[in-house]
Amino acid sequence: MRFPTELTEGRLVRRYKRFLADVILADGRLVTAHCANPGAMLGLNAEGARVLLSASTNPARKLPFSWELVEADLPGGPQWVGINTARPNALVAEAFHEGQLAPLVGYETLRPEVAYGKASRVDFLASGGGLPPCHVEVKNCHLMRRPGLAEFPDCKAARSARHMEELANVVTTGGRAMLIVVIQMRAEAFDVARDIDPTFDRAFRAARAAGVEAHAVRCAVGPEGVVIADPVPILG
Repeated sequence: MRFPTELTEGRLVRRYKRFLADVILADGRLVTAHCANPGAMLGLNAEGARVLLSASTNPARKLPFSWELVEADLPGGPQWVGINTARPNALVAEAFHEGQLAPLVGYETLRPEVAYGKASRVDFLASGGGLPPCHVEVKNCHLMRRPGLAEFPDCKAARSARHMEELANVVTTGGRAMLIVVIQMRAEAFDVARDIDPTFDRAFRAARAAGVEAHAVRCAVGPEGVVIADPVPILG
């Protein structure tokens, strides 16, 4: 996924009220950008961090800028990290249509936002190709506390735990279900941050034991765009 226009550089002043971030642009202007990220963003919201914003072409939008990337000082060294949690679904869809998403090779269609379970919506339903339909849940990952190790979640994630339970129910009733963790940074492996949310950890482990497939893929992230690069092992 290439950004359609050049991103605007600035320095982070503060992130607040979960979805807002004040940024000083290179020309000295102070702007408030939309932060499409409900998580804690541990290690990603340091004052003065270099950030990149995308600009909306919608004149009616209240906040014309969206926070896309941050140059974070992570264990192992600084790197660009994608913080926009609206991007991973688009990244999965793009990789699928380009035939670059190995777990879903062979399927013909990927339908988004399909109702299932107890008043839930799965991110995608893969179908066609003579394969059994597959419920696909996508999670964004950008937490790194040890060099090379990506972790999820970065805060309590009750909704994500419920998603794992719903996927397990799909499998136990004869269907196929899959979790894809999209890591918007360089990483060598993935694990659950069980100290942050033991409830999600239990749901994740129970789902895998029930037969839910789990995959983690890291991204190549930079000012030009974000693309799914290759898989990494899941620990634990």
